[in-house]
Amino acid sequence: MTGSIETLTSSLSKLNLELPPSVNGSFPESNTVDLCRNFIADQLSTLAQVDRTLAYTCLEWSSVLEKGDLILPLPRLRLKGNLDELAIELSKNFKLDGYLEKVIPQGKFLQFYFNTQFLLNYVTKDILERTIDYGSCPLGENKKILVEFSSPNIAKPFHAGHLRSTIIGGFLSNLHEKLGWDVIRMNYLGDWGKQFGLLAIGFERYGSEEELEKDPIQHLFNVYVKINVDVKTEKEKAELEGVELDESTSTDGLARSFFKSMENGDEKSIALWKKFRELSITKYITTYARLNIKYDIYSGESQVKQESMDNVTKVLKEKNLVTEDRGALLVDLKNFGEKKLGKVLVQKTDGTSLYLTRDLGAAIERKETYKFDKMIYVIASQQDLHTKQFFKILELMGNKWAKTDLVHVNFGMVLGMSTRAGTVVFLDDILEAVKAKMLDIMQQNKEKFSQVEDPETVADLVGISAVMIQDMQSKRINNYEFGWDRMLSSEGDTGPYLQYAHSRLRSIERNCNVSSEELINANMSLDNIVGSEEKLRNSGLNEEELNKKLEQLSNQREKVQSLIRILASYPDTLRYASKNYEPSTIVTYLFKITHQFSSTYKVLRVMGEEKEVLLARLALFSAVRQVLNNGLKLLGITPVDRM
Repeated sequence: MTGSIETLTSSLSKLNLELPPSVNGSFPESNTVDLCRNFIADQLSTLAQVDRTLAYTCLEWSSVLEKGDLILPLPRLRLKGNLDELAIELSKNFKLDGYLEKVIPQGKFLQFYFNTQFLLNYVTKDILERTIDYGSCPLGENKKILVEFSSPNIAKPFHAGHLRSTIIGGFLSNLHEKLGWDVIRMNYLGDWGKQFGLLAIGFERYGSEEELEKDPIQHLFNVYVKINVDVKTEKEKAELEGVELDESTSTDGLARSFFKSMENGDEKSIALWKKFRELSITKYITTYARLNIKYDIYSGESQVKQESMDNVTKVLKEKNLVTEDRGALLVDLKNFGEKKLGKVLVQKTDGTSLYLTRDLGAAIERKETYKFDKMIYVIASQQDLHTKQFFKILELMGNKWAKTDLVHVNFGMVLGMSTRAGTVVFLDDILEAVKAKMLDIMQQNKEKFSQVEDPETVADLVGISAVMIQDMQSKRINNYEFGWDRMLSSEGDTGPYLQYAHSRLRSIERNCNVSSEELINANMSLDNIVGSEEKLRNSGLNEEELNKKLEQLSNQREKVQSLIRILASYPDTLRYASKNYEPSTIVTYLFKITHQFSSTYKVLRVMGEEKEVLLARLALFSAVRQVLNNGLKLLGITPVDRM
């Protein structure tokens, strides 16, 4: 999965560099930026007489390349004296050793710029050799993470809200897998509760076995809508007539009674519920497959053992966490220093459990069963209060891991997803609509369209990437407006734009028809890629022509330098995304590298060049395509080779 120390040592010896002692938690064999951090930290430990680990941890990412690749704020090293003067002194004494281009003092800061030639030699080869594994590292080795995401309610539509949870959870699962974690993907279905009583009564009245087999989600939803209309009509009529509803004959009462029979284990009731659940899961699996999502476990509210919930209530009572209010049990979190979390109902007056009780029981069961080191809940921000209450109660019950091992990754709403009638749009309908629109767009270029082997599949993949990139483009906590035209554009920062860049890079590779072995062994000299200044000066050009050519050469060098530096930062970008749980971190990176590639390709042609120049430039652009491919797959998107 990752490079080896042996390979790294061998590669460095060719560059006349010796690997310094690695700081614990760093992965120089997997990450060139980490390698440079270790080199810099090793020098700083001698020059500034500071702890190597402290120096390593103080080296920060630069937000813009103009300020360097790494920045060191000297105050963080806890050094005494005039730090502005020390910065100047350190920069003068710093050995560049081939991996650094320059060290610039900026007030109390040191800016480190990596050597472009070092990166071209080392990073390009690393990407082309490791291919899909470039960016991965054993950060979470021997650790287990459970990611709960999507979690739709059976009989309710799989809509845009579930889409957000699904693709964010899919991304976080892929990311942690790349960083060496053992990942368990869990779908915790809303598959229990009174709504199943309503569904059963509704199916009795309006159901069709044929429709159920054909499209269970849609049919159960239609039934659910109709039976809810019955409940509403009956309540309104009773209020108008000033009478109480009859529990034994009203729709609501019959639903309650059916659910009670389910809780009591009635075989006939359970068989119908199981049928609804299994058919729904089968349908979900096909929808998830289109989004490159697979689950290890389909769990649900129904799977939480009664024993676990009884034990939750028992512990709450034993630890004096609950108070009784008219037969119901409450936890008043204000009594435990959590004013904002308020009171939480954990058991109804009739003794039945609530969603929160099930969450508590489920979390404890999972810790016992899977022995996870971390569990992520991907749940909408509307559930922020519920999640905080639930985590806090778990902690108060004596589960110390609740404070350290549980993470709530929240997200905002998708706006503009309803139809004009205000009804919910199903995810499958959205995916079919973007596929159809994408197919229309592709057909506008007849020549290119004729070269695509399976246009329907390509339109589906590009359409799905449009939906997913629009969703993951900004910070997940933000609400966003669903926009068809903007989303499907091949210009601007969209999914089709990234797919177009990938297919364009594939086209360059196809046209050159060079073996991967030749690319890996290409001479990546910067002079070879862009040309030599010395040759230009000795070429006999007049001054005006020479200056023009030198300016072009300088522009080309700058573009190549920026491109290789962005490529080098990919492994670091993954680690950063694992800290902030942000798909937008990866999306922003992919647009950054794609824009830089487009800009560089305009001034560096590949076809028609001398073989050695062609190989070097193609190796660089193939490395770009590989990283773009890796990033798209990490997000859950299938890159296309032609479009």
